[in-house]
Amino acid sequence: MVGVGRQKQQWLALLNRCGSMEQVRQIQAQIQICGLYQDTHLVSELVYFCALSPFNNLDHARTLVLHAAPPSPISWNILIRGYTSSDSPLQAFWVFRKMRQRPSIPNNLTYPFLIKSCALSSALSQGKQLHADAFKCGFDSDVYVGNNFIHFYASCKKILDAIQVFDEMPHRTLVSWNSVITACVQSLWFADAIGYFFSMWASGFLPDDTSMVLLLSLCADLGYLSFGRWVHSQLLLRGMILSVQLGTALVDMYGKSGALGYARAAFERMEKRNVWTWSAMILGLAQHGFGEEALALFAKMSQNKNHDIRPNYVTYLGVLCACSHAGLVDESYQYFHHMECVHGIKPLMMHYGAMVDVLGRAGRLEEAYEFIQSMPIKPDPVVWRTLLSACTVHDVQDHTGIGERVRKILLEVEPRRGGNLVIVANMYAEVGMWEKAASMRRRMRDGRMKKMAGESHVDLGGSMHRFFAGYDPCLDLMPVYHLLDGLNLHLKMVN
Repeated sequence: MVGVGRQKQQWLALLNRCGSMEQVRQIQAQIQICGLYQDTHLVSELVYFCALSPFNNLDHARTLVLHAAPPSPISWNILIRGYTSSDSPLQAFWVFRKMRQRPSIPNNLTYPFLIKSCALSSALSQGKQLHADAFKCGFDSDVYVGNNFIHFYASCKKILDAIQVFDEMPHRTLVSWNSVITACVQSLWFADAIGYFFSMWASGFLPDDTSMVLLLSLCADLGYLSFGRWVHSQLLLRGMILSVQLGTALVDMYGKSGALGYARAAFERMEKRNVWTWSAMILGLAQHGFGEEALALFAKMSQNKNHDIRPNYVTYLGVLCACSHAGLVDESYQYFHHMECVHGIKPLMMHYGAMVDVLGRAGRLEEAYEFIQSMPIKPDPVVWRTLLSACTVHDVQDHTGIGERVRKILLEVEPRRGGNLVIVANMYAEVGMWEKAASMRRRMRDGRMKKMAGESHVDLGGSMHRFFAGYDPCLDLMPVYHLLDGLNLHLKMVN
């Protein structure tokens, strides 16, 4: 027995020094020759080196697990974890099904990675099967499993299910509270997110960096500056260290709320910044008309001594937005070219839309139309609407004929969107083409299509006021944003 134990230690030591899969296979062969292939510890270590080490040979790891007699739960869990981190995360569910067919019982460490794989793939059906299986095995009450189910349902846009999982949890941690707050923020249930935040605090859980970042992102989405300042004050009162994540969230919140002085102050006081920090500041300046300042900051970022900070797709979105507001058409082409050729960032639909906006604002409608036609990807309706709006401003009489072509294309790609028909009807009405305008209105009425009411949030004296453009309660035109009725009450409680 002593000799066998010594052999195991030798093989484990050799595994830790492996530098290639070939060496792993040689050790595996020697383990088989020595009759130690039934040792679950050794097999699990082999599976680990194949699945989770830099070798990343999941096929070999799967072969090891399926041919082990019997494989231990540890080996199954390692293989599931490996697939979850791969390019095919849903393969982890296939492994789980194989596991259930063998005499191997899952444990509380099996489900979190499975749930994560379903969340990454938005696989609602498979995730619900896992939920049922976890309930049967009694693991639904495990706090770690519950936290992952909250994240899973939020990823699948099932906010009510996520809240139900949270409400039924017998034990909660700070991660549980942060998970349900994240789910509410992602689903635009902002009032509920704030409600859970204060309930968490009342339950004795002090907010951490993640909690504060979530609140700041909520304030950024709403433009709720006074509440964002309150969050900032709590950071200072509690003496929380301004990490890169918190600092970036502050810059983003102040930038999106239009408080650029505060955004710049937070930006300048940060000892460490990453690409997201620079991008948030650049985008904040660009969105509020400070195009030249945004481009100057981008130039400063490019000259930064920290070579780890390289522009990403958000940075260039801010740069193109800055060019649009500053009317820098030629420069926008240069930046668009550098984005892919210099930094290797493949343009996304948002970047193409930004370029169309640059050309449209400059009145170069034909050039914008040709740019869309030359796109390597199929333009989405947002790109066409951007050009159509530019046509409304610069070519009301439609001398070029581009406006009519864009109208037809937009109505073909989105025939059931009421907002498109309203835009077209208004354009016809502006040039006195009343019959065509009436035809668009009839088309909306006959198709029972409605336009979403425009909504604005205004922060006055710490209270958030909502205004609707053309809102008629009889037409059921409630916006997608969740009502913020409880927001003022929460602020009065903390003040």
